[in-house]
Parts: sequence; C-alpha cells; structure tokens
Amino acid sequence: MATTKKTTKAARKGLEDLFLDGLKDLYYAEKKILRTLPKMARAAESEEVTAAFEKHRIETEGHVDRLEEVFEKIGRSARGKTCPAIDGIVEEGSEVLEEYEGAPALDAGLVAAAQAVEHYEIARYGTLIAWAEQMGKRDVADLLNATLKEEMATDEALSRLGEGGVNERALQQAA
Repeated sequence: MATTKKTTKAARKGLEDLFLDGLKDLYYAEKKILRTLPKMARAAESEEVTAAFEKHRIETEGHVDRLEEVFEKIGRSARGKTCPAIDGIVEEGSEVLEEYEGAPALDAGLVAAAQAVEHYEIARYGTLIAWAEQMGKRDVADLLNATLKEEMATDEALSRLGEGGVNERALQQAA
C-alpha cells in the first residue's frame, strides 16, 4: 500500500493542530454570533428577551477579546475558520425570525435558537479546555473557562426566560 502525501501530512497532525482548528472555529462562531445578536434583540417582542440578547452581545465582545488573548498566548494570529455547525444553527434562528415574525411564539423560538447556540459553544469550550489542560496550557484553559462559565450562565438565563413566561405566553396567545 502506497503512502500518499495527504496521509503523511495528516499523520503529523496532533492535538495542538486540533486545538488550533477548534480555536479558529470558535473565533469564527463568536464573531458570527456577535453580528447576529443585534438582529435577534430587535426582533424580540418582549423587553426581557431583548435585554437578554443585548447583555449577551456585550459578553460576546468579551469572548472575542479572550479568544484573541488565547491566540496571542499560543503565538498565533487570531483568525477564524468557517464553521458549518454555527452557520447551520444561525440559519435555523434566521428561519425562526422569518417564519414567526409577529407571531405569539416568536420569543419562545428566539430563546430556543439562542440556546442551541449556547449548547454548541458550551460543548466546544469544554473540549478546548480539556485539550489545553492536556497540553499543559493552564493559562489558556483559565481564559477559556471564564468564557465557558459565562456561556453556561447565559444558557441558564435563557432557560429561566422560557420557564418564566416566554413559552407560556406563546401558548396562551396562540390559543
């Protein structure tokens, strides 16, 4: 069996390469989310949902800053890599905006779309933290963990919005 250039190149890739790819993926995702949150805030019907999106936009600016600091710590340029997963999740959120504009269920749909984003980010940050720790990059893991905690808090806040009335209002108004 002949060894191809692609196989040889792939054989040299290790955890640091995987970590860098994941970091680029998250950088792209955070920047995309940063562009999407104002649209979601404007579209929301309730002030509480609007406020949640505006708060998360400010936090997301900090997430981008932290990722840029991580890139600096590992001696790399802050650069994103197209992330089909976040593109798909954001596209689903855009569909909610289009299909439910003016509908009683809009805010519930926006909250659900935002939670899908949060769950993706939580999974990615958790993985990158584990890899950073495995590679002995405690300072990098600490930065990523600060963002992970904020993402988890946002997810909890979104759950409270849903459970605190957004979902119920969508049900009652549609009846």
